[in-house]
Amino acid sequence: MHGVTLQQMLEHLVERYGWDGLGSRITIRCFTHEPSVPSSLKFLRRTPWARAKVESLYRHSVTHPRKTPRE
Repeated sequence: MHGVTLQQMLEHLVERYGWDGLGSRITIRCFTHEPSVPSSLKFLRRTPWARAKVESLYRHSVTHPRKTPRE
């Protein structure tokens, strides 16, 4: 994760799973109710446990790429 910002991680996850998929994988309000990158970043920067979950999902998504593109 060296050199990868929290914003880059979040954008990658939103691109891969969408907001609905991200909200079902990590159940936090900033992903399920009127989600946006700026508001999610604000929450994640002040909430260590939520940031840890995002980082963990990001690591998993990078080490297990999709075999077929998302439709």
